[in-house]
Amino acid sequence: MIDIEVEDPAWVAALPEAEAIVRRAAEAALSSSFVAQATGEGRSLGSITFLLTDDESVRELNGRFRGKDSATNVLSFPAPANPEDHLGDVALAYGVCAREAAEQGKPLSHHLQHLTVHGVLHLLGYDHIGDDEAEAMEGLERAVLAGLGVPDPYAAGEGEHERPRTS
Repeated sequence: MIDIEVEDPAWVAALPEAEAIVRRAAEAALSSSFVAQATGEGRSLGSITFLLTDDESVRELNGRFRGKDSATNVLSFPAPANPEDHLGDVALAYGVCAREAAEQGKPLSHHLQHLTVHGVLHLLGYDHIGDDEAEAMEGLERAVLAGLGVPDPYAAGEGEHERPRTS
C-alpha cells in the first residue's frame, strides 16, 4: 500500500497530479525487475508512506533525525522489521524540489518521480555513500525512470547527490 499525505498545498498548486505521480513512481520502483532481483524475488514489498511537505518541515526532520539544520529534497526513514511489512516513510520538500528542478531545467514532475524512486530505493537498503554504491543505485534509478519515460536525471551531472569523500 502506498499512502500519500499532501501537507503543503504548493505541491498540488504546481502539480495537480502530484499524488498520482508519486504513486506511479513508487509502484514502478517496487515492481522493477531490477529491484526484485536485487532484493530477492520472493520478498514481499510492503507499504510506504509519503509526505509531500514544505522546506521547514523537512528541515525540522533533518535536524531531529540526522543532526543537520537544513532542508533537503528528500528524506527516507526505513522502518524496522514489523509484522505489517511497512517499509518506511519518505518526506519531500516542495521548495527545495521546485528550486532544483528549475535550476536543472527539468519539469518538476520528472524531478518528483526521480526523488520518489530514490527514496524508495533507500527504504529497500540502497545507498550512495561510496562510489560503487552510488553507481549501483543510480543505475537502478535510471532503469526505473526510463520505464516511466523520464530522461536520465544524472546526464551531464544533473541531479547528482552529494557523495561523501572516502579516503
